Amino acid sequence: MKANIHPNYVETIVRCACGETFRTRSTKAEIHLEICSKCHPFFTGKQKLVDTAGRVERFQRKYKKTS
Repeated sequence: MKANIHPNYVETIVRCACGETFRTRSTKAEIHLEICSKCHPFFTGKQKLVDTAGRVERFQRKYKKTS
């Protein structure tokens, strides 16, 4: 391998928007995430619906089953 062409591989702090932090190694000193395994719906089993301007409610009213 050629000398002095590779970036430095340092210990990194990864921070999620939910507040979770953990350490790993990377070429960057700090990494910011929007979603991690502690808050991702696949891992938690909980689904979050973000209702923008009542769209979810309007959809549910429109396709409500009549029994």
